[in-house]
Amino acid sequence: MEEKKVLIVGGGIEGVRTAVKKAEAGANVTIIEKFPTLGAQRIPRDRIITPDNAFENPDLDKVRNNPKVEVMTYSDIKRVTQNDGKVNAKIKKKSIRVDNSKCNDCKACIKVCPVNMYDDFDEGFTFRTAVDYFNSTAGEYNIFKEDMPVCQRTCPVNLDIRTYVGQIADGKALNALETIRDRLPLPGSIGRVCPHPCETACNRQYLDEPISICFLKRYAADVELAQNIEPAYKTPEKKHPEKIAIIGAGPAGLTCAYDLARKGYQHITIFEALPVPGGYLWVGIPEYRLPKKLLKREVDLIAAMGVEIKYNARVGKDITMDQLRKDFDAVFIGAGCHRGLKLQCPGEDDYQGKGIVDCVTFLRKQALGELPKPNGKLIVIGGGNAAIDSARVGWRMGFDEVYILYRRTKKEMPANPWEIDAAEHEGVILQYLAAPVEILGDGNKVTGMKCIKMELGEPDASGRRRPVPMEGSEYTIDAGTIVPALSQGTDLSFLGENSDIAVNRWNTFDVDEETGMTNVPGVFAGGDVVTGADIAIRAVAGGKRAALGIDQYLRSR
Repeated sequence: MEEKKVLIVGGGIEGVRTAVKKAEAGANVTIIEKFPTLGAQRIPRDRIITPDNAFENPDLDKVRNNPKVEVMTYSDIKRVTQNDGKVNAKIKKKSIRVDNSKCNDCKACIKVCPVNMYDDFDEGFTFRTAVDYFNSTAGEYNIFKEDMPVCQRTCPVNLDIRTYVGQIADGKALNALETIRDRLPLPGSIGRVCPHPCETACNRQYLDEPISICFLKRYAADVELAQNIEPAYKTPEKKHPEKIAIIGAGPAGLTCAYDLARKGYQHITIFEALPVPGGYLWVGIPEYRLPKKLLKREVDLIAAMGVEIKYNARVGKDITMDQLRKDFDAVFIGAGCHRGLKLQCPGEDDYQGKGIVDCVTFLRKQALGELPKPNGKLIVIGGGNAAIDSARVGWRMGFDEVYILYRRTKKEMPANPWEIDAAEHEGVILQYLAAPVEILGDGNKVTGMKCIKMELGEPDASGRRRPVPMEGSEYTIDAGTIVPALSQGTDLSFLGENSDIAVNRWNTFDVDEETGMTNVPGVFAGGDVVTGADIAIRAVAGGKRAALGIDQYLRSR
């Protein structure tokens, strides 16, 4: 006869007592406790423990020393299923942050810990430090914070950074990857391109330097690749019948599809105008930063959940917005910002397509293999990451010389500092305090650009000192290709004329902050079409918000 197995949720007084009874009756018992130790008792606020006033649970030793009892502390039940009369539970065990085998119970950590927390044992009547001593008998410590750490709070998708970094430290990279994927379906891609605002907020920087949160995310994903593991993302057995259309297979659209599939939606169709997946991740971020093979693998894992991706399917041309709203129960717009903005200087319109090409088009055509062979010198105008990417791509294409013109100094450049340093190291010529005046050409093609030197004046609305032209400082640079990389905008022409979906003065959508819904019920938006051109992880957050909103909208109808 098969031995009876018992799962007990909660390691408090009653849970421990029940575990002893069941084990003595011959059952194999597993105790799941969300706190880092059994007993669910913490020491008093003054942290003074004496033999006379210490609470003791005599059953603790019986549980710990019983071979028929498995204790899983600091663990949560993620999912419970029932099959053929048996209950199966998926349990997530978190890493203990203190090595209690080396702890000598000096309590110095409690005294110096700067983080005060409400004590949930007494419902917040008293406080405790983040280093917690849970039970006077067990004498086990852990770093335990109920609130969200500053790094997690700064991350747009609120990744559980503390947990996955700890899992990697414990040598459990695949467990860390599972933790990451709970909030982020593109860990390998985002781990290569994210400018990691979480690290800017990391408190470790005040001691020495921030934890390499972003690279650790990449490391966890790369461990899976190195071991040739092909995971299968699970979806619920119970499916929802509603049909959902997603415009754009970029980070916002892919994340929205991923989260909806995990909620049980089986009729999800992504309409992508490009012939490739990933949106700007594919056509805007160069191969040397984000390998296309890796990006495609992560998209394929999402598609394998039952998500249909239709490539070369441009909404507004191959199918209308009105038709999507008619054929689908909900629509998510994640079209991104794929329109480069102009310089607005003389000669630009005359040579558009004859040597003048905006950075969005330049990077897209290079990614799709549509750019002609490089000829002469390349000038990139701007100071953001798109400008750096354009210049470094041009250097790899083989232009004779590559220039970046930026109207302020290196200190004011919005691009990632490490990207600027890499461009300079590769041989890109950065000219600071310089601005375009006129595009020059021979009537058929671009031949160069007239520039002017600048100096910094008073701060403008952005807080940076305003660049002011220096009279009489004009000079000319010969060039065969000029790439403006000033900013990017949305192209919402797919909405059609007389659309009832409201668009604001920035040509983006105003959406509900909690659900991502536009002014039209059933139509949601997220990513760059809401925020304007922004980082990929924020587009992921927009997709997650909309997926939650879509689910609430469909389930409440």
